[in-house]
Amino acid sequence: MSLRFRLDPEQDRRLLDGFVRLWTDVVNAGGAVGFVPPVTTEDVRPDALLHLAAVAEGRTRQLVGFDEEGEVRATAHFTFNKHRLMRHWVGLYTVMVDPSLQGRGVGRELMAAAEREARAFDGIRAIRLTCRGGLGLEHFYASCGYKEVGRAPEAIKVAEDDYRDDITMWLPLP
Repeated sequence: MSLRFRLDPEQDRRLLDGFVRLWTDVVNAGGAVGFVPPVTTEDVRPDALLHLAAVAEGRTRQLVGFDEEGEVRATAHFTFNKHRLMRHWVGLYTVMVDPSLQGRGVGRELMAAAEREARAFDGIRAIRLTCRGGLGLEHFYASCGYKEVGRAPEAIKVAEDDYRDDITMWLPLP
């Protein structure tokens, strides 16, 4: 399945509901996007509203992958640095693909679309993202051209005795 990617689509109830559903489904399938399963849509909705408020305020940009029916099936968010010495790179976060589409190349499509968008931003020379250790996510991002440039051991607590590394990945945009 190939998705249609749009940067900053119109914010409406359908986008919000699709974003919340996607986020809930990804977390409950074991995805590492800010929560530990199980979650409900009501658990996720406040964070989704914060993300969309940041987009509405122009603090972040949202890339959304839509299927043929216009349903939200993938997302990624860009954040821009305000520090004068770091304005040449963007952060990429809340990167998600519908679990039913994983293993079909949609994640690679999303990462390629994110790279294309980042290249179009004025003055941007790199993308930085972080991922949770213990799931092999760094291998996926490496296969998309990212390089691991840092690791904070046991920086993420997912359960009482379960700490994961916080891994920083970097993609130069020559």
